[in-house]
Amino acid sequence: MTASRAGSSITGAGRGERGCGPAVPWSSVSSRTRRGRAARRRAAALQTAPLPSRDGLAPARLRTPPDGVWATMRDHLADRLPHVDPARIDARLAAGEIVTAAGPLTPESPFTPSTTLWLYRDEPDEVEVPFPLEVLHADDDLVVVDKPHFLATIPRGSHVRQTVLVRLRHELGLPHLSPAHRLDRATAGVLLLVARPELRGDYQTLFARGRVAKTYEAVAPYDPALELPRTEVSRIVKVPGVFAARTEPGPPNAETRIELAGHRDGLARYRLHPRTGRTHQLRVHLDELGIPILGDDVYPELRRRAAGDFTRPLQLLSRSLEFDDPVTGARRRFVSRRTLRAWDDPEGWAAGTPG
Repeated sequence: MTASRAGSSITGAGRGERGCGPAVPWSSVSSRTRRGRAARRRAAALQTAPLPSRDGLAPARLRTPPDGVWATMRDHLADRLPHVDPARIDARLAAGEIVTAAGPLTPESPFTPSTTLWLYRDEPDEVEVPFPLEVLHADDDLVVVDKPHFLATIPRGSHVRQTVLVRLRHELGLPHLSPAHRLDRATAGVLLLVARPELRGDYQTLFARGRVAKTYEAVAPYDPALELPRTEVSRIVKVPGVFAARTEPGPPNAETRIELAGHRDGLARYRLHPRTGRTHQLRVHLDELGIPILGDDVYPELRRRAAGDFTRPLQLLSRSLEFDDPVTGARRRFVSRRTLRAWDDPEGWAAGTPG
């Protein structure tokens, strides 16, 4: 084994929108504080939004800071959402579409600190992702799907309705469905979602603590000089707003076991076992070995893809997930039925046929 280190719109509130101050390094936070924050997140997750979901799309949730100089909630939102035309905020207030647990806000509603409010997103124009989303398993607790390439896991940026989460909430009638982990929009394969809010933390903790055995497959150039199997260990950093992650000196935070599953005609099929879950980890590790994954629009060079271009997707597949169920104790294993086209249909791949 070898190791190396190597128009204005109201958009959904992301993680940054929910907070009210600068991020604090995790290592500097006491265990009591962590438990308190986790408890507050669980309580917020279980709090029912006064606004109903619209075709699977839940309203965005914001929380006001503990203090402030604003006279009204409207003034706070105008400052909080500088990219939004204030007239849009006024229209939403007039329609009763910005609410707290106490009811709809009005333009005159006074600012109240530490208050949760909900509002609907303005949706971007989206190109429909023309591939099916197959359900591999569904029970009272879990929904497991075989995600196609090009379908994002959760609403973010220009992808809102064309996401796994919104599609499934609408199609299955499960308004509280949430992912236990995420796959990149470009990656296909097994994705696990939790149907009951009170169980969300149990399954998310499995992934956070590395208790899920994950197997991926990738198609990339074959390098006969590359010693395999091997374990890549490095420190990967992803800066918000920058497409590509990078490696840098420091304590390692990313580890991937890489095996050769077969090779032909200058290409190879690799079996990947990530033991951590850094953003773009598998893509970075293979790129740094000189074997970037076929169809990668980020590594080794950024390539802009048109919104409706569904040709030659990233040849990376989440093949299987296996874990001990934290609720039932049973051993669970879910396997993708998808294939990687550059390997199974190289002519179709070379022709750029969508799929």
